[in-house]
Amino acid sequence: MAKARKSGEVKANLIEIPHSVAVRQLADLLQVSAVDIIKQLMRNGIFANINQVIEYEAAAAVAAALGYEAQLKPLATTSVSKRYRPQAEEAGGLHLRPAVVTIMGHVDHGKTRLLDAVRQTNVMDREAGGITQHIGAYQVEVNGQKITFLDTPGHEAFTAMRARGAQITDITVLVVAADDGVMPQTLEAIDHTRAAGVPIVVAINKIDKADADPERVKKQLSEAGLVIEEWGGDVVCVSISAKEKIGIPELLENILVVAEMEELKADPSRPAVGVVIEAKLDKSRGPMATVLIQNGTLKLGDSVAVGTSWGRVRAMFNDTGKRLRKAEPAMPVEILGLDSVPEVGDTLTAVSGEQQARALIQERQEIQQQARAVSLDNLYDRISSGEVKELNVILKADVQGSIEPMRDSLERLSTDEVKVRIIHSGSGNIIESDVTLAIASKGLVIGFGNSIDAGAQRLADVEGVDIRTYDVIYNLVDDVGKALKGMLEPTYVEVIEGRAEVKALFTTGKKAKVAGVSVSEGKASRGASVRVRRGEQILAESEVESLRRFKDSVNEVSTGLECGVGIKDFGDFEVGDILEFYRRERAKR
Repeated sequence: MAKARKSGEVKANLIEIPHSVAVRQLADLLQVSAVDIIKQLMRNGIFANINQVIEYEAAAAVAAALGYEAQLKPLATTSVSKRYRPQAEEAGGLHLRPAVVTIMGHVDHGKTRLLDAVRQTNVMDREAGGITQHIGAYQVEVNGQKITFLDTPGHEAFTAMRARGAQITDITVLVVAADDGVMPQTLEAIDHTRAAGVPIVVAINKIDKADADPERVKKQLSEAGLVIEEWGGDVVCVSISAKEKIGIPELLENILVVAEMEELKADPSRPAVGVVIEAKLDKSRGPMATVLIQNGTLKLGDSVAVGTSWGRVRAMFNDTGKRLRKAEPAMPVEILGLDSVPEVGDTLTAVSGEQQARALIQERQEIQQQARAVSLDNLYDRISSGEVKELNVILKADVQGSIEPMRDSLERLSTDEVKVRIIHSGSGNIIESDVTLAIASKGLVIGFGNSIDAGAQRLADVEGVDIRTYDVIYNLVDDVGKALKGMLEPTYVEVIEGRAEVKALFTTGKKAKVAGVSVSEGKASRGASVRVRRGEQILAESEVESLRRFKDSVNEVSTGLECGVGIKDFGDFEVGDILEFYRRERAKR
């Protein structure tokens, strides 16, 4: 079993385990379900739940029973990073480089204030009058060593970049407010960071507040699978106040410690490779891109291919607006000279000239076209061809209580050939960030008892992400099980054709009610299936019985127009209700 999973590695059965580890973390390390870990612990006389922390000896015994050779890990993280790392043949010119850090967490927990505190400290250290130009990333210097900070809006932007193949973060700083505790976006940030395989440093912020309770936060983090060093885990945790500038130096020093354990290296002698973190069209200067150099050195005058753009570097600026002649690994710079505006997440590669740039652009386009999203319909074929070793699932349910039984049921479906891995779960409707995470992880989205937001559906359609919604847990588990075995029957999907808002009510003969609506999206068609929504509540599902424009009966009404809609067996409309028009069609294989 271990051999099948680890066949691509030199030491197929060697695994590093920290001094203590949560059951869920151990399951991720050994690439099995948490249920399998719990069963094995029970055989050894240890009764633990999924979030409980166990010692190295117990974890090593479980690993041995599953065919692994355990080795004590000194520190750092349990996940294997997929970040850019130079190839083995580059080792001769490798040098340590600065760490690239992204700050994430729940809204209002102090991410922006922490970034400002770090930036202000850095400005004073280098005796600058202030940052003259914000380019979405900057470097600070701590004890003679540099750290690069990415200023992103949050975990959605972080994952959107991964969706385009750009995984640039070395360390994530998770900001949690000491007075508020672990919140939904905190858990999402943890899931997105784990999916990326990036080490986490926890910053418990707002310790200056009267109602601050850092110990409660540490307990909540442990329940979420992040066990801090103080509690016997391997996650670095620092208490800070970004407002009062308390603990900032300690946080930066701990980031340097984690970076040292990661042994981040690059070869500055090579042609540059980097990734776009911001891009815009300036009226006076033309296309501009903020690029983080990952390997090599970018020099003034270099020809570059950036996504599907190309050009020659005419000018480079750092985060203070200073002109540069070169940019080394982990340095963010703004460049001028491209022929068009690239997209965030595009790869920059230094090339010899226009001919090589165009060849590289064409190669990238072909690779992008060949990339196929995983769906239940193509899953078995992709497992058989060896393309898929893991089925990554984003799980959303109507209520939190439904998630754990579904998670356990799905994880039990893992086989020797493929592991079912729940990389994110939560309650509520399926939204765009769920689809973005599915794109980044080449996974699928499964919903239970909920619906799909319009933006999420559009993004899924464009990117080819498979979204499945269910009302019965058995059907959900049965479909995934059949897909793993290549026995899934044809399915039918719902296609949203349009939406309209009720603006007025009219009564026709025999007291039947007709809704006067404005079509806000798509179209309304006579005979189409229709769903009546009032807030989150679905009042009725029926079909359009009549459709009128003024006095005329029509077959179809487009976006921006008003019409009267009569729905079969329903008339209890209220102003503000939303009508959702849809059709069902057989899913394409």
